[in-house]
Formats: sequence, structure tokens, C-alpha cells
Amino acid sequence: MGQCCGSLDGAKKEQKKEEERLASAEVRAKAAEAAQKRQEQYEKSAAGRAARAQLVGAAKQSANPNKGKPVLQWQMG
Repeated sequence: MGQCCGSLDGAKKEQKKEEERLASAEVRAKAAEAAQKRQEQYEKSAAGRAARAQLVGAAKQSANPNKGKPVLQWQMG
């Protein structure tokens, strides 16, 4: 009779674990959705657009390997 109760406890524990896992996955999905929404709102805001423009400008500067050198150079000979 003790074995019967033990297996029921184990089944209840497994069911509780599964319920907790599903709840955790649902919470993570909602958090990811909220983060995505905040990111989209930020990108549409003035601060987000300014930050994006600054990143683009920095990328253009770093893409130019000849810093301070003229684009065309004369060669003798």
C-alpha cells in the first residue's frame, strides 16, 4: 500500500514540474514579446533615430581605411 502512495506522489510531482515548465515558457514568451515591442518603439522615437544615425556615421568612418590620406595620389615615373 505504501508503494501506491509513493507512485501517486511521484506522478503529482511530475505533473507539477510540467505545469511549472509550461508557465515558465509562457512567461518567457510574453517577456520576449514585450522586449520586441519596446525595441520597436525606441527605434521609432527621436532618440532611437539619432542613435541609429550615429551608428551609421561611425560605420562609414571605420569603413574608410585611408584615414587622413588623399583618395588620389600622384606617382612619379
